[in-house]
Amino acid sequence: MLKIEGLNVHYGGIHALRGIDVHVEKGKIVSLIGANGAGKSTTLRTIVGLERCTNGKIVYEGSEITKKTTKEIVKSGVVLVPEGRRIFPNLTVMENLILGGYSRTDTAQVQKDIQWVFELFPRLKEREWQKAGTMSGGEQQMLAVGRGLMTKPNLMMMDEPSLGLAPLIVKDIFNIIKEINKLGVTILLIEQNAKVALEISDYAYVLETGVIVLEGAGKSLLDNEDVKKAYLGA
Repeated sequence: MLKIEGLNVHYGGIHALRGIDVHVEKGKIVSLIGANGAGKSTTLRTIVGLERCTNGKIVYEGSEITKKTTKEIVKSGVVLVPEGRRIFPNLTVMENLILGGYSRTDTAQVQKDIQWVFELFPRLKEREWQKAGTMSGGEQQMLAVGRGLMTKPNLMMMDEPSLGLAPLIVKDIFNIIKEINKLGVTILLIEQNAKVALEISDYAYVLETGVIVLEGAGKSLLDNEDVKKAYLGA
């Protein structure tokens, strides 16, 4: 579904990504793990067109999207749920969801999809007309995911969905990620909680200072001694 080949990204004099190759199979959950500053968020932002690569290629569903605009990429079925949620705090839950589907023209289906999001996240239904900025962190994260789903993505990328959340809410969020995946949405995930991410991932990559140093099935990386020492507190 998604192939990244030889991707390089520079910020001024900083070489943020150094020729990385990533392959995301359709229907799978794939994780990128690594320390802060490793280049994980840069990877997702470059895929969706928010950053530009120096060289390399990004291919989605057989078509190169390296030089496409973010709007074109989102319309093609790729969405990013950004770190920090980035919901619209002064708008209601409903208004945030409607904005998630702004690029769609199938108005009747948009309304059905809002109800589908409410089925996935009953708490959002309870707070339908509440301003998003007054909700808890966990509820805001649910809204950020729900708003992303309103684009009808084939590939959903999530940047640190558990950041700052209580353990019980983290469990809920990851159960929802698995449920979304079961519905046919491919997931590319960045997550600070490496253990939880690897447990649900079909495949994973370990990034260090812009370079992929390790890759493999999620469960095999869970048993890798280097990964345990660096990311799992072993």
